[in-house]
Amino acid sequence: MLTIALPKGRIADETLAVFKSIYGADFAFENRKLILQTSGFRFLLVRSQDVPTYVIHGAADLGICGKDVLLEQGALVTELLDMRLGECEVVLGMRRGERLEATRSHIKVATKMVNITKQFFAAKAMAVEIVKLYGSIELAPLVGLADAIVDITETGATMRENGLEPVETILKTSARLFANRDSFIEHKAEIMQLREAIANSLPI
Repeated sequence: MLTIALPKGRIADETLAVFKSIYGADFAFENRKLILQTSGFRFLLVRSQDVPTYVIHGAADLGICGKDVLLEQGALVTELLDMRLGECEVVLGMRRGERLEATRSHIKVATKMVNITKQFFAAKAMAVEIVKLYGSIELAPLVGLADAIVDITETGATMRENGLEPVETILKTSARLFANRDSFIEHKAEIMQLREAIANSLPI
């Protein structure tokens, strides 16, 4: 039996719909339960940022979460498939009309994606001071806490509604299926069979 860690929310719902289309059974968590066991699978419902942790430490054989989460954590896992669910962009956002000036000696950036932000600015050889926030990131430039933000967005609407706009795309992200490295070796045939079933069920 394969154990699969899913992120709470839309990606979990869409993933379970994929499993239902493949196997025909009803894949749904009951009430507030965090474990679903059915049709030869066990699913764990966890926070998106915790999915790689469950997989890396072997509590789950497989996980599904955004590529941005894997990159931010530097997760040592075996990536298997882009499921093309939850497609978003990680962007640099600034106050409307402002742009990033490469000549600036210093810039303060608010974000929850510290590592992705550091790598982005390091590639530009720009010094950056990172202010780590966990929510309401769009507020930071409006009150002088930061010059810019790095955040994930689907349409950019929330930024624009708060007087900001995306000025540069850092990366495009979507949900990825990935495996614990030891589990992949031990259950390779079973995991690859599941991977192919999921890949074949996704819209072209």
